[in-house]
Amino acid sequence: MTLFFGAMALLGGIGLTFSTFLFARNSLLDQRISAAKLTAIEHAGDLNDVLDTEPDARTLAQAVQDLDTDQFGYAVLLTNPELAERPVNVFSRNGYSVNDLPDQLVTAVLNGGSGQQLFADDDGNAWVGVALSLRAHDVGYVEAFPLDNTERTLRVLASALIVGAILATLIATFFGWSTSRRLLRPLSRVADAAGDIASGTLGARLDEETDPDLNRLAGSFNEMADAVQERIEREQRFTSDVSHELRSPITALTAAIEVLDAKRADLPDRTQQALDVVVSQIRRFDDMVIDLLELSRLEAGAHDLHPESVDLVDLADRVSQRFGYGELPIEVHRRAKRRALVDRVRFERILGNLLGNATNHGGGPIRISIEPSPIKKSVLLAVEDGGPGVAVSERGRIFERFARGSSARNRIGTGLGLALVSEHAAALGGEAWVEDRPGGGARFVVRLPTENA
Repeated sequence: MTLFFGAMALLGGIGLTFSTFLFARNSLLDQRISAAKLTAIEHAGDLNDVLDTEPDARTLAQAVQDLDTDQFGYAVLLTNPELAERPVNVFSRNGYSVNDLPDQLVTAVLNGGSGQQLFADDDGNAWVGVALSLRAHDVGYVEAFPLDNTERTLRVLASALIVGAILATLIATFFGWSTSRRLLRPLSRVADAAGDIASGTLGARLDEETDPDLNRLAGSFNEMADAVQERIEREQRFTSDVSHELRSPITALTAAIEVLDAKRADLPDRTQQALDVVVSQIRRFDDMVIDLLELSRLEAGAHDLHPESVDLVDLADRVSQRFGYGELPIEVHRRAKRRALVDRVRFERILGNLLGNATNHGGGPIRISIEPSPIKKSVLLAVEDGGPGVAVSERGRIFERFARGSSARNRIGTGLGLALVSEHAAALGGEAWVEDRPGGGARFVVRLPTENA
């Protein structure tokens, strides 16, 4: 809209400037030519009176010099035009001669006619010449009038018109910008509120608008946001309630299974095999419920952060050993910062889940790397594996609940590990993503804030 207003004002200003200048120029020139013709006729009448007295050459020359033409360029009297192709006995003012006049004017008076013409001298100055024939004395009279003042006026007018067009363009551009901002401001507020809701701020709402149509839009948006918030909160409550309700029977089942597992030597082989399946599934079910409860707390905003400045290399080494990956190499880029501002418990959860995911679906972790981040005041923690990798179309969905890549070979795990990684990374002020590892496999990367964040 800003560009449209500016372009329209510019085109309109150019057109108006051009047409106004042409109109003013033609009008000024017409006025100047009319005034020049009247003045030339008056002077020709004075010379005609002098010629009636049959003066000698000196008296005629003095009469030409005495003409009231101080404000004009020059006057030329052409006498005896039949004696030669060019006139003789020329009387002029200020050093000008008939040779400075255009041939058209000279020819007109030699033929007993009259006329006027715009022309320029050798210095580029503009003139208007008026030619008259004094037929009673067989004499032609030509007078030229300078157009300096007219050209000066036209230059001033052109400058004023150009400045006016530029100012009009700037004003129209500013008007378009301010108008577009005023018109689009409600849409910007809608976009901001929608972005806040998308980022998790479910309580974001729009204020009432003075415009009825915009107020209707704000009301509809708020009603939609209320419905979305109610549904999400209902689903969160349902998940949390179900998880809490499942804790008691799972705890009882786990205790019973442990009792049976302790007596497994007294059971037949087939019963032991069935018991192993039940034990593994009960433990998996218990892990899933715990993960769901943790996700419910994170989504409810119960971040409960305890950030502190830690040495990422030492902490990553301790976590790796705790999860049974003590021999896993930890590589640190020479430009990467070793210290970061993290919550130890959340960092352990992030790294432990990534190591478990690499074991379950990537053939095992190959290395842990700590690298510099392109974003200031942050560092990258990456876990690499040698598995089949993650397809590009699945890289965003893989961090959702119960999402599994198409390359997953089994149903090991709860399907919530990467979702927890993403939630914990966001709670720390970072983010998580997956990319290809050079040479094959996947790199799960988490951006963490540094101690100066």
